Amino acid sequence: MRILLAEDDKDLNKALTWQLTGQGYNVDSCFDGEEALFYGRQNIYDVILLDRMLPCHEGTEVLAALRRQSVNVPVILITALGTLQDKIAGLDLGADDYLVKPFDFEELLARIRCVTRRSLILNTHPDILSYHDVTWSCREMCLTGPAGNSTLSKREGDLLESFLHTPEQILARETLLLKVWGPDSDVESGNLDNYIHFLRRRFKTVGSVLQIKTIRSVGYGLVIPDTL
Repeated sequence: MRILLAEDDKDLNKALTWQLTGQGYNVDSCFDGEEALFYGRQNIYDVILLDRMLPCHEGTEVLAALRRQSVNVPVILITALGTLQDKIAGLDLGADDYLVKPFDFEELLARIRCVTRRSLILNTHPDILSYHDVTWSCREMCLTGPAGNSTLSKREGDLLESFLHTPEQILARETLLLKVWGPDSDVESGNLDNYIHFLRRRFKTVGSVLQIKTIRSVGYGLVIPDTL
């Protein structure tokens, strides 16, 4: 899961990035509203943690702009402004949750799970994604199919999650590169092809019938054979 953290307090930004990374999240962090708007527009995140009082553009301005541009990623506003009217204003602008500083990290994790839960393909646990004949454990990095289990690398897992969130849809190469390697990476496009190959082998190892369909010059899609 990829998180965008927009927080101008450098110490808090660093601490949250370290803690979230330790929980297995991919975190892109920025320190002002202009950067937050740029990264948010890429529409590659599973959740955005958005400080309300940011330089350049306030968090509420960033949120309103993203919603106008149909970026519907779950957003948690993080702020010291905790009055009822502040909360109502943030939620009315399109925030999914509102967390008042100071807060406990465990509460932040719970709120992240809550706002992302509805967008996941779940069984009964938010760390488990399932589609057709496979199950993926995000925490254990384990793919399970009819023939058994296979432990994936971090990069393979990120790529698999991108497909499991959007089965039967074609994802552009550029979108996959952004989701898996991040917007600041200078990774070569050929690396994506290599990891697609690795993931296809994983499906065979666990006995799944799922296929990663290649759409030439466009991208890839996770499909059940003969459905695309």
